[in-house]
Amino acid sequence: MKIALITPARPVAHSGNRNTAVRWAALLRDLGHRVLVATEWDGKPADAMIALHARRSHSSIARFAAAFPRRPLILMLTGTDLYADIRVDASARLSLKLATRLVVLQQEGLAELAPRLRAKARVIYQSTRTVRKTPPLKSRFEVCVSGHLRDVKDPFRLAAALGHLPAPSRICAVQIGGAMNVPMKQAAQRWMRREPRYQWIGEVPHGAALRRLARARLMVISSRMEGGANVVTEALAAGVPIIASRVSGNVGMLGRDYAGYFPFGNERALARLLWRAESDAAFYSRLKRQCAARRTLTRPAREKNALRALLREVAA
Repeated sequence: MKIALITPARPVAHSGNRNTAVRWAALLRDLGHRVLVATEWDGKPADAMIALHARRSHSSIARFAAAFPRRPLILMLTGTDLYADIRVDASARLSLKLATRLVVLQQEGLAELAPRLRAKARVIYQSTRTVRKTPPLKSRFEVCVSGHLRDVKDPFRLAAALGHLPAPSRICAVQIGGAMNVPMKQAAQRWMRREPRYQWIGEVPHGAALRRLARARLMVISSRMEGGANVVTEALAAGVPIIASRVSGNVGMLGRDYAGYFPFGNERALARLLWRAESDAAFYSRLKRQCAARRTLTRPAREKNALRALLREVAA
C-alpha cells in the first residue's frame, strides 16, 4: 500500500509524536508498504492515511476523507487528544468520526472514548530498541527524569521532592530534556542553585539520554497527562523501575496494580516513594519485577505485528 503518514510535529522536533511517526514509517516499510511522512497531506493519492493528532491533523484528515471516502483512514490519538481536545474541540471530534480506525497507545485510553468509538479503536503499545542496563553509580542513588520541560509534564516535581527526603538519603536527580521556553530554562537553573542534589543537563542526543536512563536506579514520570509515554517504554526496556504519577496514561502503561504510583502534583508523596525504593530492598525488587513483567510490551516485533494486523483489517 501507499500510505500517507501525517504528523504535525516538524522533522526537527524531538517530540514523542515525531518519534512515533518515524518509527511507524520504518516498521511499515519493513512490511513492504510505501510511506510518505509529512506534516500535512499534499493531496496526492494514497491507498491509506495514518494521522497523528485529531485536532492538529484535522485538515488533512477531512480532505483525505472527502477525496477518498472508501479508503482506510487511521487516526492515532495522542495524550492531548484523549485527555483534552476530544472533550472540547469540534474539529477533533469530527476527526474521530471520519476515521476508519482509532489507535490508542495504552489500554486505559479506550475508556476515554464513547462506546460507539471504542468499537473501532485498537491498542498498540509503542516499542523501542533494546536498551542495555549499565551498572548504577555506587556513590549515590541516581534518579532520572527525561523529557522536554513543558507544563503538562510537571517537570520539576522530582526536584521539589528532594527537599522532603530524610537526611540519610543518597538520592540525586538528573533531568534530561530541552526547555521549551525561557521561563522553563530559568526555572531549571533556579532549581540547580537551590538544590545541590538536582542537575539539569538539557537536551542531549537520544543515545546519550538512553545511556543516562539505563544507569539510573529509578525513572520518574510526573506528567499531568500522557497518551503512552516513549520514556516509560524506554525505562521498561532498560530494566529501570519507574515511579509515576497516577494518571490514566501511566496506569495504561504500567497496570492498575503497579506499586509505584503517587498522586499527581504531590511532591511529599513522591519523596516517600523515592525513600521507600531507596531504603526498602523488598519494595525496590517488587517494582523491578512488575516492570519486568511489562517489558514484552516494548518489543518492536510486537508493534510491527500489531500494525500488520491493523492494516490487514482495514484493507479487508
